Amino acid sequence: MTAAASSRLTWLGMAAVTAALLATLVFLYARTQQHGESDYFENVALLRHLKQLDAQWELEVLKSKIGLNAHYDPLAGSLTELSALLDRFESETGRQRHDEAVALDGAAAAVRGVIQQKAALIERFKSTNSVLRNSLAFLPTAAQDVQQVLANSGTRLPVPADTRPIAANVNSLLLASMLYSQSASDERGTEIRRALNALEADARPLPVALRDRLDIFRAHVGAVLREQPAVNELLGRIAAVPTALRIDEVHNALSAEQRRAAEQNRRYREYLLVFSAVLIALLVYAAVRLVRSHAVIKRVNQELQGANENLELRVQERTRELRQAQSDLMATARQAGMAEIATNVLHNVGNVLNSVNVSAGLIASSVRTSKVQGLTKAVTMMNEHVGDLGEFLTQDSKGKLLPNYLGQLSQVLVTEQQGVLEELAALTRSVDHIKEVIATQQAHAGASSLIEPAQIRDLVEDALRMNTGALTRRNVTVEKDFESLPELQLDKARILQILVNLIGNAGQAMEAMVDREPRLTLRIDQVRGGAALRVRVADNGVGIVPENLTRVFAHGFTTKKDGHGFGLHSAVLAAQEMGGTLSAHSDGPGTGATFTFELPIELPVEVGEEVL
Repeated sequence: MTAAASSRLTWLGMAAVTAALLATLVFLYARTQQHGESDYFENVALLRHLKQLDAQWELEVLKSKIGLNAHYDPLAGSLTELSALLDRFESETGRQRHDEAVALDGAAAAVRGVIQQKAALIERFKSTNSVLRNSLAFLPTAAQDVQQVLANSGTRLPVPADTRPIAANVNSLLLASMLYSQSASDERGTEIRRALNALEADARPLPVALRDRLDIFRAHVGAVLREQPAVNELLGRIAAVPTALRIDEVHNALSAEQRRAAEQNRRYREYLLVFSAVLIALLVYAAVRLVRSHAVIKRVNQELQGANENLELRVQERTRELRQAQSDLMATARQAGMAEIATNVLHNVGNVLNSVNVSAGLIASSVRTSKVQGLTKAVTMMNEHVGDLGEFLTQDSKGKLLPNYLGQLSQVLVTEQQGVLEELAALTRSVDHIKEVIATQQAHAGASSLIEPAQIRDLVEDALRMNTGALTRRNVTVEKDFESLPELQLDKARILQILVNLIGNAGQAMEAMVDREPRLTLRIDQVRGGAALRVRVADNGVGIVPENLTRVFAHGFTTKKDGHGFGLHSAVLAAQEMGGTLSAHSDGPGTGATFTFELPIELPVEVGEEVL
């Protein structure tokens, strides 16, 4: 075989290997593009929306129970929204996730199962509650019919004096039934049954028309006695359906799949680097072969000229490919930046949503335990004595108590209203902070930053309030050492974002403590001769190893099993954007940690900022 033929075969082999490497690189590059974090966060948002709809569903059930809803359309609407949102989630995850994600399938099916279970219980509740509400609504009318017949036919009865205990028994049963509808107990139910039996015995010698009225009244009392425990039991079973727990299991499965996809993406990138290195080595080897073949190329000048022309075309093609690759890399970098901003927004909004959930829960609890039903009872008693209201209020033993009762009830209702208004104000502040977080992140796209007079003490208190649920659940003792400071020109949204993250992380650091009482210490003072503001957040939790004291602020770094590494990274960026600093200190594992946020009191005003 001649040297030219051998060289030709060598070049053909190298071309085949190069083509195989290029095909492999294209395949690996395509696989690395299949992994997108934005899809994951969209699915997390869907799951949070599912939780909110489920809580709203239960709230509509309570409204129906106490008669605030005149019909059951809100219950059907909530079920429709839940089903549509779950279908959308399953469609999105079915399109995005890997085939081996069996855990996510099972968790999503479990969510649909508990929703169907709750829907079945609510259907039973609707039928049972309808009977109960109808009987409660008609009960005063039935009692009034009995009283009217007694009044009209009292002189024609065989024993007219017997009508008075019957009338008193009817009134007593009416009041007891209304009380039983608010607080069903076995003792009260036994008293009502005893009174019903007595009323039945007293009604036997009465005329048929009066007995019919009494039977209708007794039937409605019996319906209340029968249906109220059933309604209470169904409400308990509805509240016990673990919808939120199943949604959390879906979230955990989704997070596990996200981590698995990210790990697979990392492996493909490593393979991409390895094959790129092999391709570069192959190109280097080709260059070396070209140099060594210089003598041969001289002898075959015509072949060399053709080879040079071919080489020039290949260089142009490689240049074009490199430019295209550079353009693709720039687009990828831009998408990564957008994803990081979106991640920070979701993380910070998620922190504030904890406060929103706490306020919403307190408002719902206040509504459930409201004393407004007492007003309804009092009005019912007054309506029963419209004709003799003055005598009832001055002579009757119950009527004498009614004015004092109404006065006390008004004070209780005012207190309830004030509490609900305070929680609504807190809820509004949390929602406003969510809008401020989003507006702050928009500063990266050219939006302005809002600086206005504010008290740093108030911002720390707001951040504490937004973490109240988690701190209370962990029995954390909060110690405050606040130096008295005047109002300062501050970027409230960014500072609140930093404080919420620091206090939330401190609470999580004390979550698993069993050997000592969890304690959170907050300090506010001035440093550097009054030129800077300093806020310290200290805990006595798990502490930080020395090598992680600077890494804790890196994007994506976390030591928590279910963490994402977004909070502290976004906090340190916010501090730097305001000209301040954020640092961490710890003496080691088990000694707690202290995070210090320092900010110049005279904030630098950047181009595009508004100063109020």
